[in-house]
Amino acid sequence: MFRLNLKIALRNLWRNKTSSVINIIGLAAGLSACLLLLLYVNYEINFDRSFKDADKIYQVMTNFQDASGKITSTGGSPGDGIAMAIKSKIPEVDAITRIGGGDQSLIANKQNVFKKKDLFADPEILKVFNYEFIVGDPTSALSTPNSIILTAQTAKLLFGTTDVLNKTVRYKNAKDLNVTGVIKDLPTNTSLRFDYLMPWSFFESINDYLKNPGWGNFNFLAMARVNNPANIDLINSKVKKLFNENYTAQRNENFLFPLSDKHLHGEFLNGKSVGGDIERIYLFVALAFGILLVACINFMNMATAKSERRAKEVGIKKTMGATRNSLVTQFLTEAMVLTTMAVLIAVAITESSLPLFNNLLEIDITIDYTNTGYWLGILIVAILTGLLSGTYPALYLSAFSPIQTLKKKTARTKAIPFSLRQVLVVGQFCFAIMLIIATLVIYKQMQFIKNRPVGYNINLLAEMPQDGELSGKFELFKEQLLKSGAVTAVNKASQSMTNASGWFYGFQWPGMEEQGKDIVFNRLQTEYDFVKTNGVEMLAGRDFSRDFASDTAAILLSSTAVKAMKLKNPVGINVNLFGRQLRVIGVFKDFVWDSPYRSGRQMVVDFNRNPGGVVNMRLNTANSLSTNVELISAVAKSINPDYPVEISFLNELYSRKLHSEKVLGILVNLFGGIAILISCLGLYGLVTYSAEQRTKEFGVRRVLGASIGSIMKLLSVSFLKMVLVAALIGVPLAYYLMTKWLTNFDFRTTISLSIILISIAGTLLIAFFTVCFQAYKAATANPVDALKYE
Repeated sequence: MFRLNLKIALRNLWRNKTSSVINIIGLAAGLSACLLLLLYVNYEINFDRSFKDADKIYQVMTNFQDASGKITSTGGSPGDGIAMAIKSKIPEVDAITRIGGGDQSLIANKQNVFKKKDLFADPEILKVFNYEFIVGDPTSALSTPNSIILTAQTAKLLFGTTDVLNKTVRYKNAKDLNVTGVIKDLPTNTSLRFDYLMPWSFFESINDYLKNPGWGNFNFLAMARVNNPANIDLINSKVKKLFNENYTAQRNENFLFPLSDKHLHGEFLNGKSVGGDIERIYLFVALAFGILLVACINFMNMATAKSERRAKEVGIKKTMGATRNSLVTQFLTEAMVLTTMAVLIAVAITESSLPLFNNLLEIDITIDYTNTGYWLGILIVAILTGLLSGTYPALYLSAFSPIQTLKKKTARTKAIPFSLRQVLVVGQFCFAIMLIIATLVIYKQMQFIKNRPVGYNINLLAEMPQDGELSGKFELFKEQLLKSGAVTAVNKASQSMTNASGWFYGFQWPGMEEQGKDIVFNRLQTEYDFVKTNGVEMLAGRDFSRDFASDTAAILLSSTAVKAMKLKNPVGINVNLFGRQLRVIGVFKDFVWDSPYRSGRQMVVDFNRNPGGVVNMRLNTANSLSTNVELISAVAKSINPDYPVEISFLNELYSRKLHSEKVLGILVNLFGGIAILISCLGLYGLVTYSAEQRTKEFGVRRVLGASIGSIMKLLSVSFLKMVLVAALIGVPLAYYLMTKWLTNFDFRTTISLSIILISIAGTLLIAFFTVCFQAYKAATANPVDALKYE
């Protein structure tokens, strides 16, 4: 029986080539879009889950509190002393490690030099994370201060092989380290990534301040491995007491949070996780199955559009004794054959488009064809698609009465089937309109954030790391840069103008209230020409100047800091920063140093002759960009030949902060377009059905003198009305959902009337051209052929 049904299915598909091709294209497009989105969702869901016993790995977090004990914020960097306290006092924690570094630092052997991401950690990191060693012993790989572990990629870059045990590499052109292990490269969906790993004891040897960790400093991460995740509440009840038992200057509490949940559930309110990027994952899952549903609806419309041609076949088979079950099986077989073809094409499309998809989203998704789970997933999606798209047509076609079908009266049955088709098309275009509105709102919000004043002159501002000789010979480097004509101003600072990580407590000022000690500030250290180089806007006072020797003990405050400190005339007052008396010489307008989506945190900028970090450069507008880069590179190479020249432009670094919304915009744009395309195919199917049912009517109208335009209008208006109904449903839904999405931003645009009108007009226009094609074909058909229809 199956063989017979398969043969009939193939013959029917071949006989109706046009509808078969449309069905296959629609399903293939929907399936490939669904597969790509589900691959992305799987990539995001499996962040930090590649490690063995990933459910036992926790990150130590901090709830910052005010004087009353109210939680003001939650951070990922705990006090520097908490890790060792947990290690000695919480037996339920099997292993815990401090983690520092994470900078792009020089690593070299005698032949090759590269800048790669470093990381420092206690030896227990190899117990917390079960890195897969290619060579070396994980029990002793970080036991000595001069040891280093390389990733496979780094080992190959330096030596051309992973067989590098006991070979020597040089760190920052200053310290020789012995390779004690090589591990497999970490998956890209790992939050704690590095290219080489060094022991904490070495970190202490090059940074004296680490030998006496301060509880009030929040510089490093801490990762723990617990023996039983079911006991996490008990563990946290012990952990949260440790901070204030050891440090009373602030009221904070620590807790352990699952690392595998941090990526998607990293938003905290009142010390509790309230979501995060998981909301985007829900959106993408809904988008994936929404597109697949639209493709299935398209299939249903095309299948039932040809019902008139299949009615006689059904009538004859029923007259000859065929049961409804056998007819349902036949039509489902046809649906499964079409789905199988579409799946094969979809897999090919997915594979071929994956590199482009990865490039667009700046990720690295790969398909493991040896993974049975991948093929099982495709099989489940294929079966569900076949059943979903084929069940309704099968039940509908198999329900025809033999007498009615042989008398060709099926066209008169109007009740549920026809209205259901209308509902399906309305649903398709409702989905399409919602996606168009979402696309326009996301684009408008991104432009709004992009055009939001940054607070400094971001254009033609460049930076480079202050590595090697650039630190000791900065004044020479600055002098030669200015002499070369490549720049008009140069400044050095502890961090990039686009990076916020210098959080601290303990700032003191005259008239400070009790709760003032709980205010968290951001801190940037810099020296002369800070304002001149970066273009920060001063509201009062002045920049650091060589004309005033006392400026070495000076400080600048942001306008938000002044407001938080409740100061009326801050310029000239003395403040206390970590025991140093500093004089306020200026107030600057807030600039975006952390998230462009949030209101800025209060900030201070204090003077430091050797802040390390980066060199800021204001490029000369008289030269071309390439000329400036060449001149800067030549000067940097002459002074610092051992280090590669790395010039970054601040406008590009700032744009990276918009990456999350950029990904969202790309996905909604791309897959929204696919959904609209499939919706148009569904509409085409319904127009075909209607034209087929009214063939005789159109023939009579033509004979009686009706114009082609009037017949096109007759056929088109009813379908365009369905699009308008879809707009009436889709616009309020989209407005509600996008308004809710915009509430995630402190600075946000509005959903204007123009966005709604553009989405409706665009959808109507697309639908109009889709309908007109088939309507014109029906209207220009020979009326003689139409009247011979019966």
